[in-house]
Amino acid sequence: MIRLLTLCLATLLTLAACSTSDPAPLGPDGRPLPRAYLIKPGDEGRVTYSMVDSINSLRSARGLQPMNLNPNLTAAAATHSRDMAVQNRPWHFGSDGSSPILRVQRAGYTARMLGENISETYETELETLSAWMELPQTRDVILDPAARDVGFAWFQEKNGKIWWTLVTGG
Repeated sequence: MIRLLTLCLATLLTLAACSTSDPAPLGPDGRPLPRAYLIKPGDEGRVTYSMVDSINSLRSARGLQPMNLNPNLTAAAATHSRDMAVQNRPWHFGSDGSSPILRVQRAGYTARMLGENISETYETELETLSAWMELPQTRDVILDPAARDVGFAWFQEKNGKIWWTLVTGG
């Protein structure tokens, strides 16, 4: 019995020594540095509906109507996310000089485009939404009472950087 216990203990110690998990590197403030949020193939629906459901929860808490995910606005958002990555800068104009209004028209959206939020980050969709809610101009896009439709997309680089775009219309 003692031999069996000794063998089990030795095995556990050996396995514990083989652990390859490195502790998270610490920043100057002593807190762990953030890790890149990698969106895997097949996660597209989960990420999209996580964002749209969260936006609609925020809108509901303010007594606003929910927004519907619109494929045309989503196509315009996807085009812009990819284009921002190509340009390597987060801004509202396309590499061809296009404005958000022109992009949603090109994507076939016939109602009025109301707003666009963009972000360049390594954070999750919910962390990005939280950052947008902290600034009045991006919060106003999300909580615009006239908004009825939303498009949401991203482009993720191999290094993990994510270019997020959210477009609203109504």
